[in-house]
Amino acid sequence: MSSSRGPLLAGITSPEDVRRLSSAQTVRLSQEIRDFLVDSVSRTGGHLGPNLGVVEMTVAMHRVFRSPTDTFVFDTGHQSYVHKLLTGRQDFSELRSKDGLSGYPSRAESAHDVVENSHASTALSWADGIAKANVVRGLTDRHVVAVIGDGALTGGMAWEALNNIAESQDRRLVVVVNDNGRSYSPTIGGLAHHLDTLRVTQGYEAFLGWGKRALTRGGAPGRFAYDWLHGLKKGLKDVVAPQGMFEDLGMKYIGPVDGHDVEAMERALRAARAFGEPVIVHAITEKGRGYSPAEQDVADRFHAVGKIHPETGLPVAPSRFGWTSVFADEIVEIGRDRKDVVAITAAMLHPVGLAPFAQEFPDRTFDVGIAEQHAATSAAGMAFAGLHPVVAVYATFLNRAFDQVLLDVALHRAGVTFVLDRAGVTGSDGASHNGMWDMAMLRIVPGLRLAAPRDEKTLRTALREAVDVDDAPTVVRYPKGAIPAPIEAVDTIDGVDVLARHTGDPDAPRVLVVGVGSMVPVALDAASSLALHGVAATVVAPTWVLPVPPAVVKLVPEHDVVVTVEDGLVDGGVGAAIAQRSAEAGAGSRFVHAGIGHEFLDTAERSEILDAQRMTAGDVVRDVLGALGRA
Repeated sequence: MSSSRGPLLAGITSPEDVRRLSSAQTVRLSQEIRDFLVDSVSRTGGHLGPNLGVVEMTVAMHRVFRSPTDTFVFDTGHQSYVHKLLTGRQDFSELRSKDGLSGYPSRAESAHDVVENSHASTALSWADGIAKANVVRGLTDRHVVAVIGDGALTGGMAWEALNNIAESQDRRLVVVVNDNGRSYSPTIGGLAHHLDTLRVTQGYEAFLGWGKRALTRGGAPGRFAYDWLHGLKKGLKDVVAPQGMFEDLGMKYIGPVDGHDVEAMERALRAARAFGEPVIVHAITEKGRGYSPAEQDVADRFHAVGKIHPETGLPVAPSRFGWTSVFADEIVEIGRDRKDVVAITAAMLHPVGLAPFAQEFPDRTFDVGIAEQHAATSAAGMAFAGLHPVVAVYATFLNRAFDQVLLDVALHRAGVTFVLDRAGVTGSDGASHNGMWDMAMLRIVPGLRLAAPRDEKTLRTALREAVDVDDAPTVVRYPKGAIPAPIEAVDTIDGVDVLARHTGDPDAPRVLVVGVGSMVPVALDAASSLALHGVAATVVAPTWVLPVPPAVVKLVPEHDVVVTVEDGLVDGGVGAAIAQRSAEAGAGSRFVHAGIGHEFLDTAERSEILDAQRMTAGDVVRDVLGALGRA
């Protein structure tokens, strides 16, 4: 085990152990957890800030409820590290690595985990469904506890769920709002505790019901009296706590509660549990709590970090100039040249590289929160009104807005540019974060054009070309990490770059290698190895891969085998599109496709995934030689 544990944490093997502690011991346990998280995550990287902010809240949850009989669902599941520790998973030495702990809840790890909730704003829908099932099955001995926050309440799906949850009076469901970004002041004192208890007392509700029936039978004066009393009740409560929004939905509300006070959280959660109907517990927390470098990080309170020095919070190995940095620089230059270009992001201003643009053009930058659907459709509206929006998101998150891309943007021929960061294999971020679906998914959108640049120059050029298109959606995708050295073309055929030509004797088999984006280095290495086997290999790298460039289709019949190498799905991907267009043109060449299979990928390093998916240069060479009958 990589990190030392304090004596109390070392003694925790299950939530039962947490419930046996005294109140004073929970305070010491919370500090031991923080020390462990800083020590461990500094060695591996991971989501440090969010977990430092939910320590006491999670301890209180496990003291009041009994997981796994009571179901815990964490929205933005990166705030589940404390939950893992309290359910017996304390070896963080391989966190977010192959065969190590996932960075999110994982059913494969523990019966205490239910949802691998790494895409935000879904926990309330999960919780509503589980609570409904409990009612249908007559399971009245259990609760569902949904933890939502860290921006997830900005997602529309969360409010769809709340609207449904509020209709119910028979679901044992507690919603814990982890509020680490609002300015509400916690309500303190005995009166506040009394009112919280009163609001979730069934007798109180019965009394209000009786009052309504009795007073409204008295005609207009009675109805007036009831409305006045009910308004007074609500007004008094709103003086004590900012709960009106939730109670207007029809849900009981407790809070705000100091989320870093275990006793206060336990008191609120016990009251919510006893009520037996949907209740919101509003906890005020501080992201990065207790770790000075995180508390002083203005950008995102160390939301996610690589390997860092635990004393200073500084990176162990500063990252090289990467794809995101190139985009960040070029979009500012474009913004200076084009006053109509605006930027949109979904709660990821810094991660996607839009912070410099926002600093220079604050009035032309729009952070819509975790609401990718709204981002896409509002961009279509901006395009209609004369702007050119650039929507920058992680590739995996565009999945959430496919309908809007298709029917709001493409159908209306809106000039919107989508910039997809972390496209392709991302590795340690887990199954849901690999940006592997975008090319296959977007291939079916009429009129859409997609670019997969291979280096800094082609990225900058593709961005310029993308924002010049005002009658259709454009997409520019690139991977996570450092950008490669320049990869120069030796020739260009009708706009498609030729990167290498390995000529052999006149009878040598001819192979066309098509490299897509970040897989171009693999294509080049494979071609060099094929040449050593007496194969005449030509490497092309179209920057704009969708729709399929006609020049690539024209090259196909000149070769015996065509191999495509892409960091997206093989089924329905770019390679499949090239093969289809070539067949339609009458080409009879054999195709070999290297890419991601029809499966979810386990957590591992990028290199490990490429090896497992047979996407290395050696794999390509073996497959091509097999197709040529030389295996």
